[in-house]
Amino acid sequence: MEKTRLNKYLSECGFCSRRKADELIECGHVTVNDVKAVMGTKVGPEDVITVKGKTITKADEAPIIIAFNKPVGIVCTTSKSEKDNIVDYINYHTRIYPIGRLDKYSEGLILLTNNGEFVNKIMRSRNQHEKEYLVSVDRQLSPEFLDKMSKGVRILGTVTKPCKICQTGAKEFKIILTQGLNRQIRRMCAEFDYRVVSLKRIRIMNIHLGDLPLGEIRKIDEKELQELESMLVDSDN
Repeated sequence: MEKTRLNKYLSECGFCSRRKADELIECGHVTVNDVKAVMGTKVGPEDVITVKGKTITKADEAPIIIAFNKPVGIVCTTSKSEKDNIVDYINYHTRIYPIGRLDKYSEGLILLTNNGEFVNKIMRSRNQHEKEYLVSVDRQLSPEFLDKMSKGVRILGTVTKPCKICQTGAKEFKIILTQGLNRQIRRMCAEFDYRVVSLKRIRIMNIHLGDLPLGEIRKIDEKELQELESMLVDSDN
């Protein structure tokens, strides 16, 4: 399939002029499949383009959102240089890309789409969209640990937002976050000398993992899509 110069693609998307696109590329603000673009880069329908972290798509693409139960070992990247990348693993019939990330050693729900607006609105932490996880650790939980986790933990030079947490077993808990710092739950637990043994995401906003088999995908249904769109109406993208 014939590819288009990146600056032309950004112009056709209505994002900016070709001249402005060249400036953004030259300043290192544009990536293609998680790799920094260079002048003269060409792109096709299968490529994922971001500008300053914002995913860019053409308005005429019919929106697709699928739920995927990611196994441990699959990497949430569109880069073909990663042999275990999520896009090749799913091998969907049209271009899709993950909404956010779930680290290589975690499993569970991740959404994929071809719609940049969905990506940008769900990803913005200030939009306060909930993500729920089931976590097991290496030793008995204490009330103090649960209390301190819920109030915020200093990691990565900041304090995490208050979150909801409840114990579900001697060494297991559920936690609901409204932000997505890098390896956030693992880092939070480590601050109190707990090691995460397993971590599974079971919900993103109104989309639940449910009984979706490991390694399988499903299209979200019409009711879920309508609910999701209504939750995103006032979100900043």
